[in-house]
Amino acid sequence: MSLITSPSNAFIGEPEVVEDASVAETSAAWALLKDAAIALRPLQVKDGSVPNAADHDAARAHVDAIIAGIRALAPAFPHDAEYLAASVKDFERWVAEGFGVPDFLDSLVAFQPQQHRVDGIRHLVVFPMYTQNGSSDRLVEALIVQAIWPEFIADLEAGEYGNKLFVSLRLIDFTPGYDTNSAVLFPETVAMREIPTFTWGAIFQDREAARYRRVVRAASEITNLDLPERAAAMLADQELAEKTFVMWDIIHDRTHMRGDLPFDPFMIKQRMPFFLYSLEEMRCDMTAFRESVKIERAFDARIAAGEQLTVSEQEMHDYAHLVQYAVIFDRIFRFSITGNRTRNYDAVGGQLLFAWLHQRGVLHWTDTALAFDWDNVPDAVVALGDAIDDLYWHSIDRPKIAHWLAAYELVRGTLTPHPASQWARGLSDDILAGAPKGYTDAVLDDEFPLSMFFETLDKKMKPVIESTVGIRGTDD
Repeated sequence: MSLITSPSNAFIGEPEVVEDASVAETSAAWALLKDAAIALRPLQVKDGSVPNAADHDAARAHVDAIIAGIRALAPAFPHDAEYLAASVKDFERWVAEGFGVPDFLDSLVAFQPQQHRVDGIRHLVVFPMYTQNGSSDRLVEALIVQAIWPEFIADLEAGEYGNKLFVSLRLIDFTPGYDTNSAVLFPETVAMREIPTFTWGAIFQDREAARYRRVVRAASEITNLDLPERAAAMLADQELAEKTFVMWDIIHDRTHMRGDLPFDPFMIKQRMPFFLYSLEEMRCDMTAFRESVKIERAFDARIAAGEQLTVSEQEMHDYAHLVQYAVIFDRIFRFSITGNRTRNYDAVGGQLLFAWLHQRGVLHWTDTALAFDWDNVPDAVVALGDAIDDLYWHSIDRPKIAHWLAAYELVRGTLTPHPASQWARGLSDDILAGAPKGYTDAVLDDEFPLSMFFETLDKKMKPVIESTVGIRGTDD
């Protein structure tokens, strides 16, 4: 590559063409693209535009470099040819129209990773976008990612657990929006003129697995937990953990739109008490747990009957058991104490699972050591899922605010609300007779504070939790 930089960051020449995706992240073309995207970010504002005309020359030079990088890398990603060509056009239009709010609808529609669920296949992804649990601004982000799609997952998806929209990925390299807690790639985060029908959603299982391993390893030491042999093996093996999270997430993800649901479970553009989101996420996790128990026990029965499982079936059996550990430990040790205490619905879900198991005598915190009655844990976890499913089923016939009140009763039947809670004392007649907004406004930011157990665990685990920001699957 012939590359000459000037103070304006303009460049002369084109980077060499890259034809092998497996080395794309070490190429000059990727370095050019990534550096240009990073240099462009300070010129952009929250909506992705570059409003200062004095910055347009520099922005144009950065976009020219991004386009040159995409073109040089495109041969290495032939399955994404239509998308990458559309991306170049979207960038060119953005420049021609004066760097207003970017519109990358055309390239987003052309990007269809769910059509290429092949283990190890890579994608080059470049969009102006925000990142969940990362950057709230729609800045240009560039990523090289790789599909995680083992044979047993393909067989699982082709059977009872079909989920054509689900994409499982591994982060190879990325711009700063992903040097954060973000572990998803969702099309709705992209800057675009209108909302299309979304056909995919991606989760970075390598990041999920890596932070799970680091957090659970530390938490088990702090709580003196004697881990079961197979649970310990997952903490020692990144690939084992990644595949476990793929199985968990493919079942979790499909559950959002399945079951006896009183409303759109994603609650898009609805403002409601944050513990409703807790219960929806827990409903999906408890379903993933329940189905994993079902899968494991079904294969156990076949093995007991003398049947020989195929390699894929044996993996389904083995990973179904690991999913159960993953759901319990990730929810209890990471979700409960990650993030702040302002409407943290994931934290409430983790707290709820811990307290539910403790109050049913299958989780013990005795003599400063955590222990589980593993033979009885599965049925106790499934019982929590059944309670949430029952809430949803009854709420089909309930008004929305009556459902909210019933959901609160379910949570506070296990978790202790804040002493100042209006909901716990009973909402006033003015709120009860008023609009739903009044109900939501009456919920405290920390409606269900951490227990004394979690307060202490949080203090001890804080450095570990913070160390997982931007973690990669290659980090140990």
